[in-house]
Amino acid sequence: MGWPLAVSAGLMDKSPRALFRALWALSAGHLLATLLVLLPFAFLLVLAEWQRAIQISASLLVIGFGVYRLIVRRHPRALARIPPTQLAVWSFAVAIAHGAALMLVPIYLGLCQAFDLDAGHEAAGALMKASLAMAVLVSLVHVAAMIGAGGSLAWLVYRYLGLRFVARSWFNLDAIWAASLVLVGAVALGFNLASWR
Repeated sequence: MGWPLAVSAGLMDKSPRALFRALWALSAGHLLATLLVLLPFAFLLVLAEWQRAIQISASLLVIGFGVYRLIVRRHPRALARIPPTQLAVWSFAVAIAHGAALMLVPIYLGLCQAFDLDAGHEAAGALMKASLAMAVLVSLVHVAAMIGAGGSLAWLVYRYLGLRFVARSWFNLDAIWAASLVLVGAVALGFNLASWR
């Protein structure tokens, strides 16, 4: 019902151009609102329709990246020192990239069948569906637990072990991570190909 605002804009500026500019702005806002509501559901339909192809492609991508990291052992220098001002952006990007938030979407939307869920997933689903406040609280508790565990480990290594110990005795976490990517990708690919028959 924005047409009265367009009329008002035209009358106040005494110009039909102002009316059409207002109509353009109204239509852009309306289109954005409808897309904001419809696109996530359309995206879920596409995901469901192309699920097998997406899973096989993702498995091959993970295997390929793992093999690449096993071959190219050099750690990216850009990741050696991330300024504190950019850590929030880095944390957000990495959490999105490895699916920290996306893994909760099927549970939240009720896409998992009840008999497929263990007690932990059932509890998470019930908590998240309780209310928006409870979903935010679950997210806050998750972040607090992650920062508490990781922060404690970081403090202990920083305070008591130091860089010399880490440089001499630390196992190659990059190689273990790359090997785990290859393993997980191969297992996922195997399951997808086995269920395809």
